Order: sequence, then C-alpha cells, then structure tokens
Amino acid sequence: MQKRKVIGNAQRPRLSVFRSLKGITAQVIDDVAGKTLVAASTAEKELKVYGGNIAAAKTIGKLVAERAILKGIKKVVFDRGGKLYHGRVKALADAAREGGLEF
Repeated sequence: MQKRKVIGNAQRPRLSVFRSLKGITAQVIDDVAGKTLVAASTAEKELKVYGGNIAAAKTIGKLVAERAILKGIKKVVFDRGGKLYHGRVKALADAAREGGLEF
C-alpha cells in the first residue's frame, strides 16, 4: 500500500501539524512555491505554554488560524503528518476550524 501525499497550492495551502513530546507546531505551506506562509509553535518565547498537552494544541490552532486569516487565507488542506486524528492533533484542527479556517 502506497502512502498518499497531501499537497497544498496557492488557492488551498497545506496546514501541516508536527507534534513531539514537548511541543506542537503548525504551518500553512504553499508547496508549489515552496514557501511557509504562516506558522505557530509552542516554542515561541511570547507564548510561554507547555506544548505537550491539549490546551496548548488548542492555543496553537487558534493562533495559526488567526494569522492565516490576517494573510487572507481561509481554505486549507489538512496534513496531520501521519499521526492519528486524535488527541492533540484533533484539538488543534478543531481550534483552527473555530478560528475560521475551512478544511
């Protein structure tokens, strides 16, 4: 079985999620141009949140949605990075939807 790749373009960039034990990061990427348009991470100094829990994932989801809306991005494709749609990944996705992103 072959793994399918999620690809974003200028009209619908890719919302990529990376989670580790200590943090979570979300990026909105235009794969055609090879550019990151918007990013949010628990590693940012001004956030001061522990990134290994669901509350932090919700914070990052809202923050990345807010930053994307400011850049004029409303529709994205969701890339969960091979992780299960459960726990922190699901919390981030739900918060991004509440923030105004469509996927």
